[in-house]
Amino acid sequence: MTAFLLVRHAAHDNVGKYLAGRTPGIRLGQAGRAQAARLAERLKREPIEQIWTSPRERTQETAEAIASAKNLPAPTLAEELDEIDFGAWSGRTFDDLTKDPAFRRWNEIRSLARTPSGEGMLDVQSRVLRLMQRIGAKPRAGILVLVSHADVIKAAVSYCLGLPIDSWSRFEISPASITSLILSETGAELKSLNEVIW
Repeated sequence: MTAFLLVRHAAHDNVGKYLAGRTPGIRLGQAGRAQAARLAERLKREPIEQIWTSPRERTQETAEAIASAKNLPAPTLAEELDEIDFGAWSGRTFDDLTKDPAFRRWNEIRSLARTPSGEGMLDVQSRVLRLMQRIGAKPRAGILVLVSHADVIKAAVSYCLGLPIDSWSRFEISPASITSLILSETGAELKSLNEVIW
C-alpha cells in the first residue's frame, strides 16, 4: 500500500485569466508564495518520504517550499506530472479561447477531444497513473507527494473513483490544495479531496 498526496501548485498572478499550460517562465507571485508557505506549514506534520514535481516553474517552487519545510532532499522532476500539452492554446486568454470551437469541444467531451499538440485527457491519465504505479510499487513507511496541475490530479482522481474522464468538471482542484489517495494491490481509494489551506 502506498499513500500519495496530490498537490496542485500554488497560484501564479494570473491564474484563471489565461491558459498557462506549458508556457515557460510562469512563476508564483507574492500571493502564490504565501499560499505555498501555508501549504508547506500544513504538510510539516505529515510523514513525507519523497516529493516529485512537474517540470513547470510554479510546481517546482511549490514543491521546494514543502521540501524546505520538511528538510527533505530536492524534489524529483517527473515529466509524467507535467501540465497538459495545450500547444497553440497555451498563453491565450480564456475569453479568446471560448470563441474557438475546438477548445469548446475539448471542454465538452474530453474523452474524444485532443489539444492542438495531440494530447488527450486519457493520455494524461495514463502517464500520471504510470508514474504512481512505478514509484508506489514497493511498500513504503512514508507518504509520497506529487506536485502537479489541476487536470492531471483530476485524471488520477477520476481513475480512483471509477469515473469517466468526462467527469473532470464535476469537482474542483484548487491552487495549493491537497488530495489524498491510496494505491494498493486491491485498487485505489480516495481519502480526501481538494483540502484547501486558507
